Amino acid sequence: MKVSDYYYHLPKNLIAQEPLNERDKSKLLIIDRSKGSIEEDVFHNLPEYLGENDCLVINNSKVIPARLFATKKDTGAKIEILLLSELKKNLWTALIKPFKRVKKGTILVYPSKISARESNLKSIIEEKVGEGIVKIRFFYEKSYKKFEAKGISLDRKKEIVSDKKLRIVDEKNLKKDIFSLGIAPLPPYIKNPNIPLKRYQTIYAKKDGSVAAPTAGLHFTNEVFKRIIKKGIKIATITLHVSLDTFRPIKVDNIEDHIIHSEKFYLSEEQSELINNVKAGGGRIIAVGTTTVRALESATKDGENKPFSGETDLFIKPNYRFKMVDGIITNFHLPCSTLFIMICAFANKKVVMNAYNLAIKKKYRFYSFGDAMLIL
Repeated sequence: MKVSDYYYHLPKNLIAQEPLNERDKSKLLIIDRSKGSIEEDVFHNLPEYLGENDCLVINNSKVIPARLFATKKDTGAKIEILLLSELKKNLWTALIKPFKRVKKGTILVYPSKISARESNLKSIIEEKVGEGIVKIRFFYEKSYKKFEAKGISLDRKKEIVSDKKLRIVDEKNLKKDIFSLGIAPLPPYIKNPNIPLKRYQTIYAKKDGSVAAPTAGLHFTNEVFKRIIKKGIKIATITLHVSLDTFRPIKVDNIEDHIIHSEKFYLSEEQSELINNVKAGGGRIIAVGTTTVRALESATKDGENKPFSGETDLFIKPNYRFKMVDGIITNFHLPCSTLFIMICAFANKKVVMNAYNLAIKKKYRFYSFGDAMLIL
Protein backbone atom coordinates (compact mmCIF):
# COMPACT_ATOMS: atom_id res chain seq x y z
CA MET A 1 0.00 0.00 0.00
CA LYS A 2 1.70 3.14 -1.26
CA VAL A 3 1.36 6.48 0.51
CA SER A 4 1.37 8.15 -2.91
CA ASP A 5 -1.97 6.45 -3.69
CA TYR A 6 -3.53 8.88 -1.21
CA TYR A 7 -2.39 12.04 -2.96
CA TYR A 8 -4.73 14.63 -4.43
CA HIS A 9 -3.96 18.08 -5.77
CA LEU A 10 -5.38 21.00 -3.81
CA PRO A 11 -5.13 24.59 -5.08
CA LYS A 12 -3.52 26.71 -2.36
CA ASN A 13 -6.29 29.28 -2.50
CA LEU A 14 -8.70 26.69 -1.02
CA ILE A 15 -6.71 26.38 2.22
CA ALA A 16 -8.79 28.37 4.71
CA GLN A 17 -6.65 31.06 6.32
CA GLU A 18 -9.14 32.19 8.93
CA PRO A 19 -12.36 30.94 10.50
CA LEU A 20 -15.82 31.99 9.40
CA ASN A 21 -17.58 34.62 11.48
CA GLU A 22 -20.33 32.10 12.29
CA ARG A 23 -19.06 28.62 13.12
CA ASP A 24 -22.08 26.65 11.91
CA LYS A 25 -22.32 28.39 8.52
CA SER A 26 -19.60 26.20 7.04
CA LYS A 27 -20.53 23.86 4.21
CA LEU A 28 -21.33 20.22 4.96
CA LEU A 29 -20.69 17.40 2.50
CA ILE A 30 -22.60 14.21 3.35
CA ILE A 31 -21.40 10.77 2.23
CA ASP A 32 -23.74 7.79 2.43
CA ARG A 33 -21.42 4.76 2.47
CA SER A 34 -24.13 2.22 1.67
CA LYS A 35 -25.21 4.08 -1.48
CA GLY A 36 -21.91 5.72 -2.35
CA SER A 37 -23.87 8.97 -2.72
CA ILE A 38 -22.75 12.52 -1.96
CA GLU A 39 -25.04 15.35 -0.82
CA GLU A 40 -24.42 19.02 0.01
CA ASP A 41 -25.76 21.16 2.86
CA VAL A 42 -24.59 23.54 5.60
CA PHE A 43 -23.39 22.49 9.04
CA HIS A 44 -26.26 24.24 10.79
CA ASN A 45 -28.52 21.49 9.44
CA LEU A 46 -26.42 18.63 10.87
CA PRO A 47 -29.15 17.46 13.32
CA GLU A 48 -31.41 16.61 10.37
CA TYR A 49 -29.02 13.81 9.38
CA LEU A 50 -28.87 12.23 12.84
CA GLY A 51 -31.45 9.87 14.36
CA GLU A 52 -32.97 10.12 17.82
CA ASN A 53 -31.25 6.87 18.86
CA ASP A 54 -27.78 8.08 17.81
CA CYS A 55 -24.92 9.13 20.08
CA LEU A 56 -22.58 11.97 19.19
CA VAL A 57 -19.12 11.53 20.76
CA ILE A 58 -17.03 14.69 21.19
CA ASN A 59 -13.43 15.30 22.27
CA ASN A 60 -13.29 17.95 25.01
CA SER A 61 -9.52 18.43 24.92
CA LYS A 62 -8.47 22.08 25.11
CA VAL A 63 -5.70 23.60 23.01
CA ILE A 64 -2.94 25.17 25.09
CA PRO A 65 -1.05 28.31 23.98
CA ALA A 66 1.87 26.08 23.08
CA ARG A 67 3.86 28.34 20.75
CA LEU A 68 6.55 30.31 22.61
CA PHE A 69 9.34 32.64 21.54
CA ALA A 70 12.61 32.84 23.46
CA THR A 71 16.24 33.85 23.08
CA LYS A 72 19.41 32.08 24.10
CA LYS A 73 20.78 33.60 27.29
CA ASP A 74 24.40 33.53 26.09
CA THR A 75 24.01 34.79 22.49
CA GLY A 76 20.55 36.33 22.15
CA ALA A 77 19.76 34.03 19.21
CA LYS A 78 16.01 33.70 18.56
CA ILE A 79 14.41 30.35 19.33
CA GLU A 80 10.87 29.14 18.61
CA ILE A 81 9.31 26.51 20.87
CA LEU A 82 6.26 24.35 20.35
CA LEU A 83 5.27 22.53 23.52
CA LEU A 84 4.10 18.98 22.83
CA SER A 85 3.32 17.27 26.11
CA GLU A 86 4.02 17.71 29.81
CA LEU A 87 6.05 14.73 31.04
CA LYS A 88 5.83 15.79 34.67
CA LYS A 89 5.70 19.04 36.58
CA ASN A 90 7.58 21.78 34.70
CA LEU A 91 9.19 19.26 32.28
CA TRP A 92 7.94 19.15 28.68
CA THR A 93 8.78 17.67 25.32
CA ALA A 94 8.91 20.36 22.67
CA LEU A 95 9.78 21.03 19.05
CA ILE A 96 12.62 23.55 18.79
CA LYS A 97 13.56 25.73 15.82
CA PRO A 98 16.35 26.01 14.89
CA PHE A 99 17.24 22.69 16.50
CA LYS A 100 20.97 23.03 15.83
CA ARG A 101 21.24 26.20 17.90
CA VAL A 102 20.51 24.51 21.20
CA LYS A 103 22.32 21.82 23.16
CA LYS A 104 22.02 20.16 26.53
CA GLY A 105 22.25 22.86 29.18
CA THR A 106 21.23 25.78 26.93
CA ILE A 107 19.39 28.44 28.93
CA LEU A 108 16.47 30.20 27.23
CA VAL A 109 14.98 33.49 28.38
CA TYR A 110 11.54 34.93 27.64
CA PRO A 111 10.37 38.49 27.07
CA SER A 112 8.15 40.15 29.64
CA LYS A 113 4.61 41.02 28.58
CA ILE A 114 4.55 44.16 30.69
CA SER A 115 7.98 45.69 30.04
CA ALA A 116 10.96 45.63 27.69
CA ARG A 117 12.89 43.47 30.13
CA GLU A 118 13.18 39.72 30.34
CA SER A 119 10.51 37.89 32.31
CA ASN A 120 11.39 35.96 35.45
CA LEU A 121 10.62 32.74 33.57
CA LYS A 122 13.54 30.76 32.16
CA SER A 123 14.05 27.28 30.77
CA ILE A 124 16.87 24.84 30.30
CA ILE A 125 17.35 22.19 27.62
CA GLU A 126 17.74 18.95 29.53
CA GLU A 127 18.08 16.61 26.57
CA LYS A 128 17.98 16.56 22.77
CA VAL A 129 15.72 13.66 21.85
CA GLY A 130 16.08 13.89 18.06
CA GLU A 131 13.92 14.91 15.08
CA GLY A 132 13.83 18.49 16.35
CA ILE A 133 12.52 17.45 19.78
CA VAL A 134 13.95 18.30 23.18
CA LYS A 135 13.10 17.85 26.82
CA ILE A 136 12.83 21.32 28.29
CA ARG A 137 12.40 22.34 31.94
CA PHE A 138 10.93 25.67 33.05
CA PHE A 139 11.92 27.54 36.21
CA TYR A 140 11.92 30.98 37.81
CA GLU A 141 15.25 32.80 37.89
CA LYS A 142 14.76 34.50 41.25
CA SER A 143 13.11 31.77 43.28
CA TYR A 144 14.64 28.29 43.58
CA LYS A 145 13.94 25.08 45.41
CA LYS A 146 15.82 21.81 45.21
CA PHE A 147 14.91 19.60 42.30
CA GLU A 148 16.06 16.00 41.85
CA ALA A 149 18.05 16.21 38.64
CA LYS A 150 21.44 14.73 37.89
CA GLY A 151 24.43 16.70 36.76
CA ILE A 152 22.88 20.11 35.98
CA SER A 153 22.68 23.23 38.12
CA LEU A 154 22.89 27.01 38.04
CA ASP A 155 25.13 29.01 40.33
CA ARG A 156 24.32 32.53 41.59
CA LYS A 157 25.38 34.03 38.28
CA LYS A 158 22.96 31.66 36.54
CA GLU A 159 25.82 29.78 34.91
CA ILE A 160 25.67 26.01 34.46
CA VAL A 161 27.38 24.01 37.19
CA SER A 162 27.90 20.42 36.12
CA ASP A 163 28.50 18.79 39.47
CA LYS A 164 25.49 20.13 41.40
CA LYS A 165 21.75 19.84 41.25
CA LEU A 166 19.48 22.30 39.50
CA ARG A 167 17.56 24.37 41.99
CA ILE A 168 14.09 25.03 40.67
CA VAL A 169 10.82 26.43 41.91
CA ASP A 170 7.67 24.33 41.87
CA GLU A 171 5.19 27.13 42.49
CA LYS A 172 1.60 26.73 41.35
CA ASN A 173 1.73 29.69 38.95
CA LEU A 174 4.55 28.40 36.77
CA LYS A 175 2.36 26.69 34.15
CA LYS A 176 0.03 29.70 34.13
CA ASP A 177 3.02 31.97 33.47
CA ILE A 178 4.27 29.71 30.67
CA PHE A 179 0.85 29.84 29.00
CA SER A 180 0.62 33.62 29.46
CA LEU A 181 3.64 34.01 27.18
CA GLY A 182 2.38 31.57 24.56
CA ILE A 183 0.13 31.98 21.53
CA ALA A 184 -2.15 29.63 19.57
CA PRO A 185 -0.17 26.78 17.96
CA LEU A 186 -1.67 27.30 14.53
CA PRO A 187 -0.69 24.86 11.75
CA PRO A 188 2.11 26.02 9.42
CA TYR A 189 -0.26 26.39 6.45
CA ILE A 190 -2.14 29.18 8.27
CA LYS A 191 -0.15 32.33 7.62
CA ASN A 192 -1.99 34.72 9.95
CA PRO A 193 -0.38 34.35 13.42
CA ASN A 194 -2.85 36.72 15.07
CA ILE A 195 -5.90 34.46 15.11
CA PRO A 196 -6.91 34.28 18.79
CA LEU A 197 -6.67 31.00 20.63
CA LYS A 198 -10.37 31.20 21.49
CA ARG A 199 -11.26 30.79 17.81
CA TYR A 200 -8.91 27.81 17.46
CA GLN A 201 -10.92 26.10 20.18
CA THR A 202 -14.18 24.17 20.31
CA ILE A 203 -16.93 25.74 22.44
CA TYR A 204 -16.91 22.63 24.64
CA ALA A 205 -13.13 22.45 25.24
CA LYS A 206 -12.37 21.83 28.93
CA LYS A 207 -9.25 19.73 29.50
CA ASP A 208 -5.88 21.40 28.82
CA GLY A 209 -3.47 19.31 26.77
CA SER A 210 -3.76 19.57 22.97
CA VAL A 211 -1.28 21.33 20.72
CA ALA A 212 -3.70 21.28 17.79
CA ALA A 213 -7.46 21.62 17.75
CA PRO A 214 -9.77 18.66 17.14
CA THR A 215 -11.00 20.73 14.22
CA ALA A 216 -14.20 18.84 13.35
CA GLY A 217 -15.67 20.27 16.54
CA LEU A 218 -14.98 23.89 15.57
CA HIS A 219 -18.28 24.02 13.62
CA PHE A 220 -20.53 23.38 16.61
CA THR A 221 -22.53 26.17 18.24
CA ASN A 222 -24.85 26.24 21.22
CA GLU A 223 -27.78 26.48 18.82
CA VAL A 224 -26.74 23.29 17.01
CA PHE A 225 -26.34 21.49 20.34
CA LYS A 226 -29.80 22.64 21.48
CA ARG A 227 -31.36 21.12 18.37
CA ILE A 228 -29.37 17.90 18.83
CA ILE A 229 -30.49 17.55 22.44
CA LYS A 230 -34.09 18.45 21.60
CA LYS A 231 -34.12 15.62 19.08
CA GLY A 232 -33.11 13.16 21.81
CA ILE A 233 -29.64 12.46 20.46
CA LYS A 234 -27.20 11.48 23.20
CA ILE A 235 -23.85 13.26 23.64
CA ALA A 236 -20.84 11.43 25.10
CA THR A 237 -17.41 12.86 25.86
CA ILE A 238 -13.85 11.57 25.59
CA THR A 239 -10.58 13.42 26.10
CA LEU A 240 -7.73 12.87 23.64
CA HIS A 241 -4.84 15.32 23.66
CA VAL A 242 -3.68 15.97 20.11
CA SER A 243 0.10 15.80 19.99
CA LEU A 244 3.14 15.24 17.80
CA ASP A 245 1.78 13.32 14.83
CA THR A 246 -0.42 16.22 13.75
CA PHE A 247 2.81 17.94 12.69
CA ARG A 248 4.57 14.91 11.24
CA PRO A 249 4.13 14.03 7.55
CA ILE A 250 4.53 10.43 6.45
CA LYS A 251 8.11 10.10 5.18
CA VAL A 252 8.07 6.49 3.98
CA ASP A 253 6.80 5.05 0.70
CA ASN A 254 4.74 2.24 2.17
CA ILE A 255 1.90 2.88 4.61
CA GLU A 256 2.82 -0.20 6.64
CA ASP A 257 6.27 1.25 7.38
CA HIS A 258 4.96 4.40 9.06
CA ILE A 259 5.18 4.49 12.85
CA ILE A 260 2.57 6.73 14.41
CA HIS A 261 3.24 8.50 17.70
CA SER A 262 1.11 7.86 20.74
CA GLU A 263 -1.44 10.27 22.18
CA LYS A 264 -2.97 10.37 25.65
CA PHE A 265 -6.68 9.86 26.06
CA TYR A 266 -9.25 9.25 28.76
CA LEU A 267 -12.69 7.65 28.65
CA SER A 268 -14.67 7.48 31.89
CA GLU A 269 -16.80 4.56 33.03
CA GLU A 270 -19.94 6.71 32.85
CA GLN A 271 -19.30 7.83 29.26
CA SER A 272 -18.29 4.31 28.24
CA GLU A 273 -21.58 2.95 29.60
CA LEU A 274 -23.56 5.61 27.72
CA ILE A 275 -21.87 4.68 24.44
CA ASN A 276 -22.38 0.96 24.97
CA ASN A 277 -26.07 1.42 25.82
CA VAL A 278 -26.67 3.33 22.58
CA LYS A 279 -24.80 0.71 20.57
CA ALA A 280 -26.70 -2.16 22.24
CA GLY A 281 -30.00 -0.39 21.51
CA GLY A 282 -29.29 -0.21 17.78
CA GLY A 283 -28.25 3.45 17.72
CA ARG A 284 -25.29 4.77 15.76
CA ILE A 285 -22.05 6.04 17.31
CA ILE A 286 -21.08 9.24 15.48
CA ALA A 287 -17.52 10.36 16.19
CA VAL A 288 -16.79 14.07 15.98
CA GLY A 289 -13.32 14.13 14.48
CA THR A 290 -10.57 11.65 13.76
CA THR A 291 -9.24 12.08 17.30
CA THR A 292 -12.50 10.71 18.65
CA VAL A 293 -12.42 7.84 16.15
CA ARG A 294 -8.95 6.88 17.32
CA ALA A 295 -9.95 6.96 20.98
CA LEU A 296 -13.19 5.01 20.54
CA GLU A 297 -11.58 2.30 18.46
CA SER A 298 -8.65 2.02 20.87
CA ALA A 299 -10.98 1.60 23.84
CA THR A 300 -13.17 -1.07 22.21
CA LYS A 301 -12.67 -4.73 22.99
CA ASP A 302 -14.98 -7.65 22.29
CA GLY A 303 -17.61 -5.32 20.88
CA GLU A 304 -17.76 -3.03 23.93
CA ASN A 305 -16.20 0.28 24.85
CA LYS A 306 -14.08 -0.01 27.98
CA PRO A 307 -13.11 2.80 30.38
CA PHE A 308 -9.58 3.89 29.50
CA SER A 309 -6.77 6.08 30.79
CA GLY A 310 -3.45 5.91 28.95
CA GLU A 311 -2.01 6.25 25.46
CA THR A 312 -2.86 4.96 22.02
CA ASP A 313 -0.62 4.46 19.00
CA LEU A 314 -3.42 3.07 16.83
CA PHE A 315 -2.88 3.79 13.13
CA ILE A 316 -6.11 3.21 11.22
CA LYS A 317 -5.23 2.26 7.66
CA PRO A 318 -6.66 0.24 4.73
CA ASN A 319 -8.31 -3.08 5.69
CA TYR A 320 -8.86 -1.97 9.29
CA ARG A 321 -12.15 -3.35 10.66
CA PHE A 322 -14.03 -0.70 12.64
CA LYS A 323 -15.41 -2.00 15.93
CA MET A 324 -17.41 0.90 17.34
CA VAL A 325 -17.72 3.93 15.06
CA ASP A 326 -20.71 4.10 12.69
CA GLY A 327 -20.27 7.65 11.43
CA ILE A 328 -17.69 10.43 11.36
CA ILE A 329 -17.91 14.21 11.29
CA THR A 330 -14.60 15.52 9.99
CA ASN A 331 -12.85 18.31 8.14
CA PHE A 332 -10.98 17.94 4.84
CA HIS A 333 -7.48 16.61 5.47
CA LEU A 334 -4.04 16.95 3.90
CA PRO A 335 -3.20 14.51 1.11
CA CYS A 336 -1.04 11.51 2.08
CA SER A 337 -1.71 12.15 5.78
CA THR A 338 -2.63 9.56 8.41
CA LEU A 339 -5.97 11.33 8.86
CA PHE A 340 -6.86 11.20 5.18
CA ILE A 341 -5.86 7.53 5.07
CA MET A 342 -8.14 6.88 8.07
CA ILE A 343 -11.12 8.50 6.33
CA CYS A 344 -10.51 6.44 3.18
CA ALA A 345 -10.35 3.30 5.33
CA PHE A 346 -13.69 4.14 6.96
CA ALA A 347 -15.63 5.05 3.84
CA ASN A 348 -14.24 3.94 0.53
CA LYS A 349 -11.20 5.42 -1.12
CA LYS A 350 -12.94 5.93 -4.46
CA VAL A 351 -15.99 7.56 -2.86
CA VAL A 352 -13.81 9.79 -0.66
CA MET A 353 -11.72 10.87 -3.64
CA ASN A 354 -14.93 11.71 -5.54
CA ALA A 355 -16.14 13.75 -2.57
CA TYR A 356 -12.85 15.65 -2.36
CA ASN A 357 -12.87 16.32 -6.11
CA LEU A 358 -16.41 17.69 -5.79
CA ALA A 359 -15.38 19.85 -2.84
CA ILE A 360 -12.47 21.26 -4.86
CA LYS A 361 -14.71 21.91 -7.84
CA LYS A 362 -17.26 23.69 -5.61
CA LYS A 363 -14.47 25.64 -3.89
CA TYR A 364 -14.97 24.29 -0.39
CA ARG A 365 -12.62 25.55 2.32
CA PHE A 366 -9.99 23.00 3.37
CA TYR A 367 -8.07 22.00 6.50
CA SER A 368 -8.34 23.37 10.07
CA PHE A 369 -10.64 26.34 9.44
CA GLY A 370 -12.30 24.69 6.46
CA ASP A 371 -15.67 23.10 5.80
CA ALA A 372 -16.96 19.79 7.14
CA MET A 373 -17.91 16.33 5.99
CA LEU A 374 -20.39 13.85 7.49
CA ILE A 375 -19.81 10.18 6.64
CA LEU A 376 -22.62 7.74 7.51
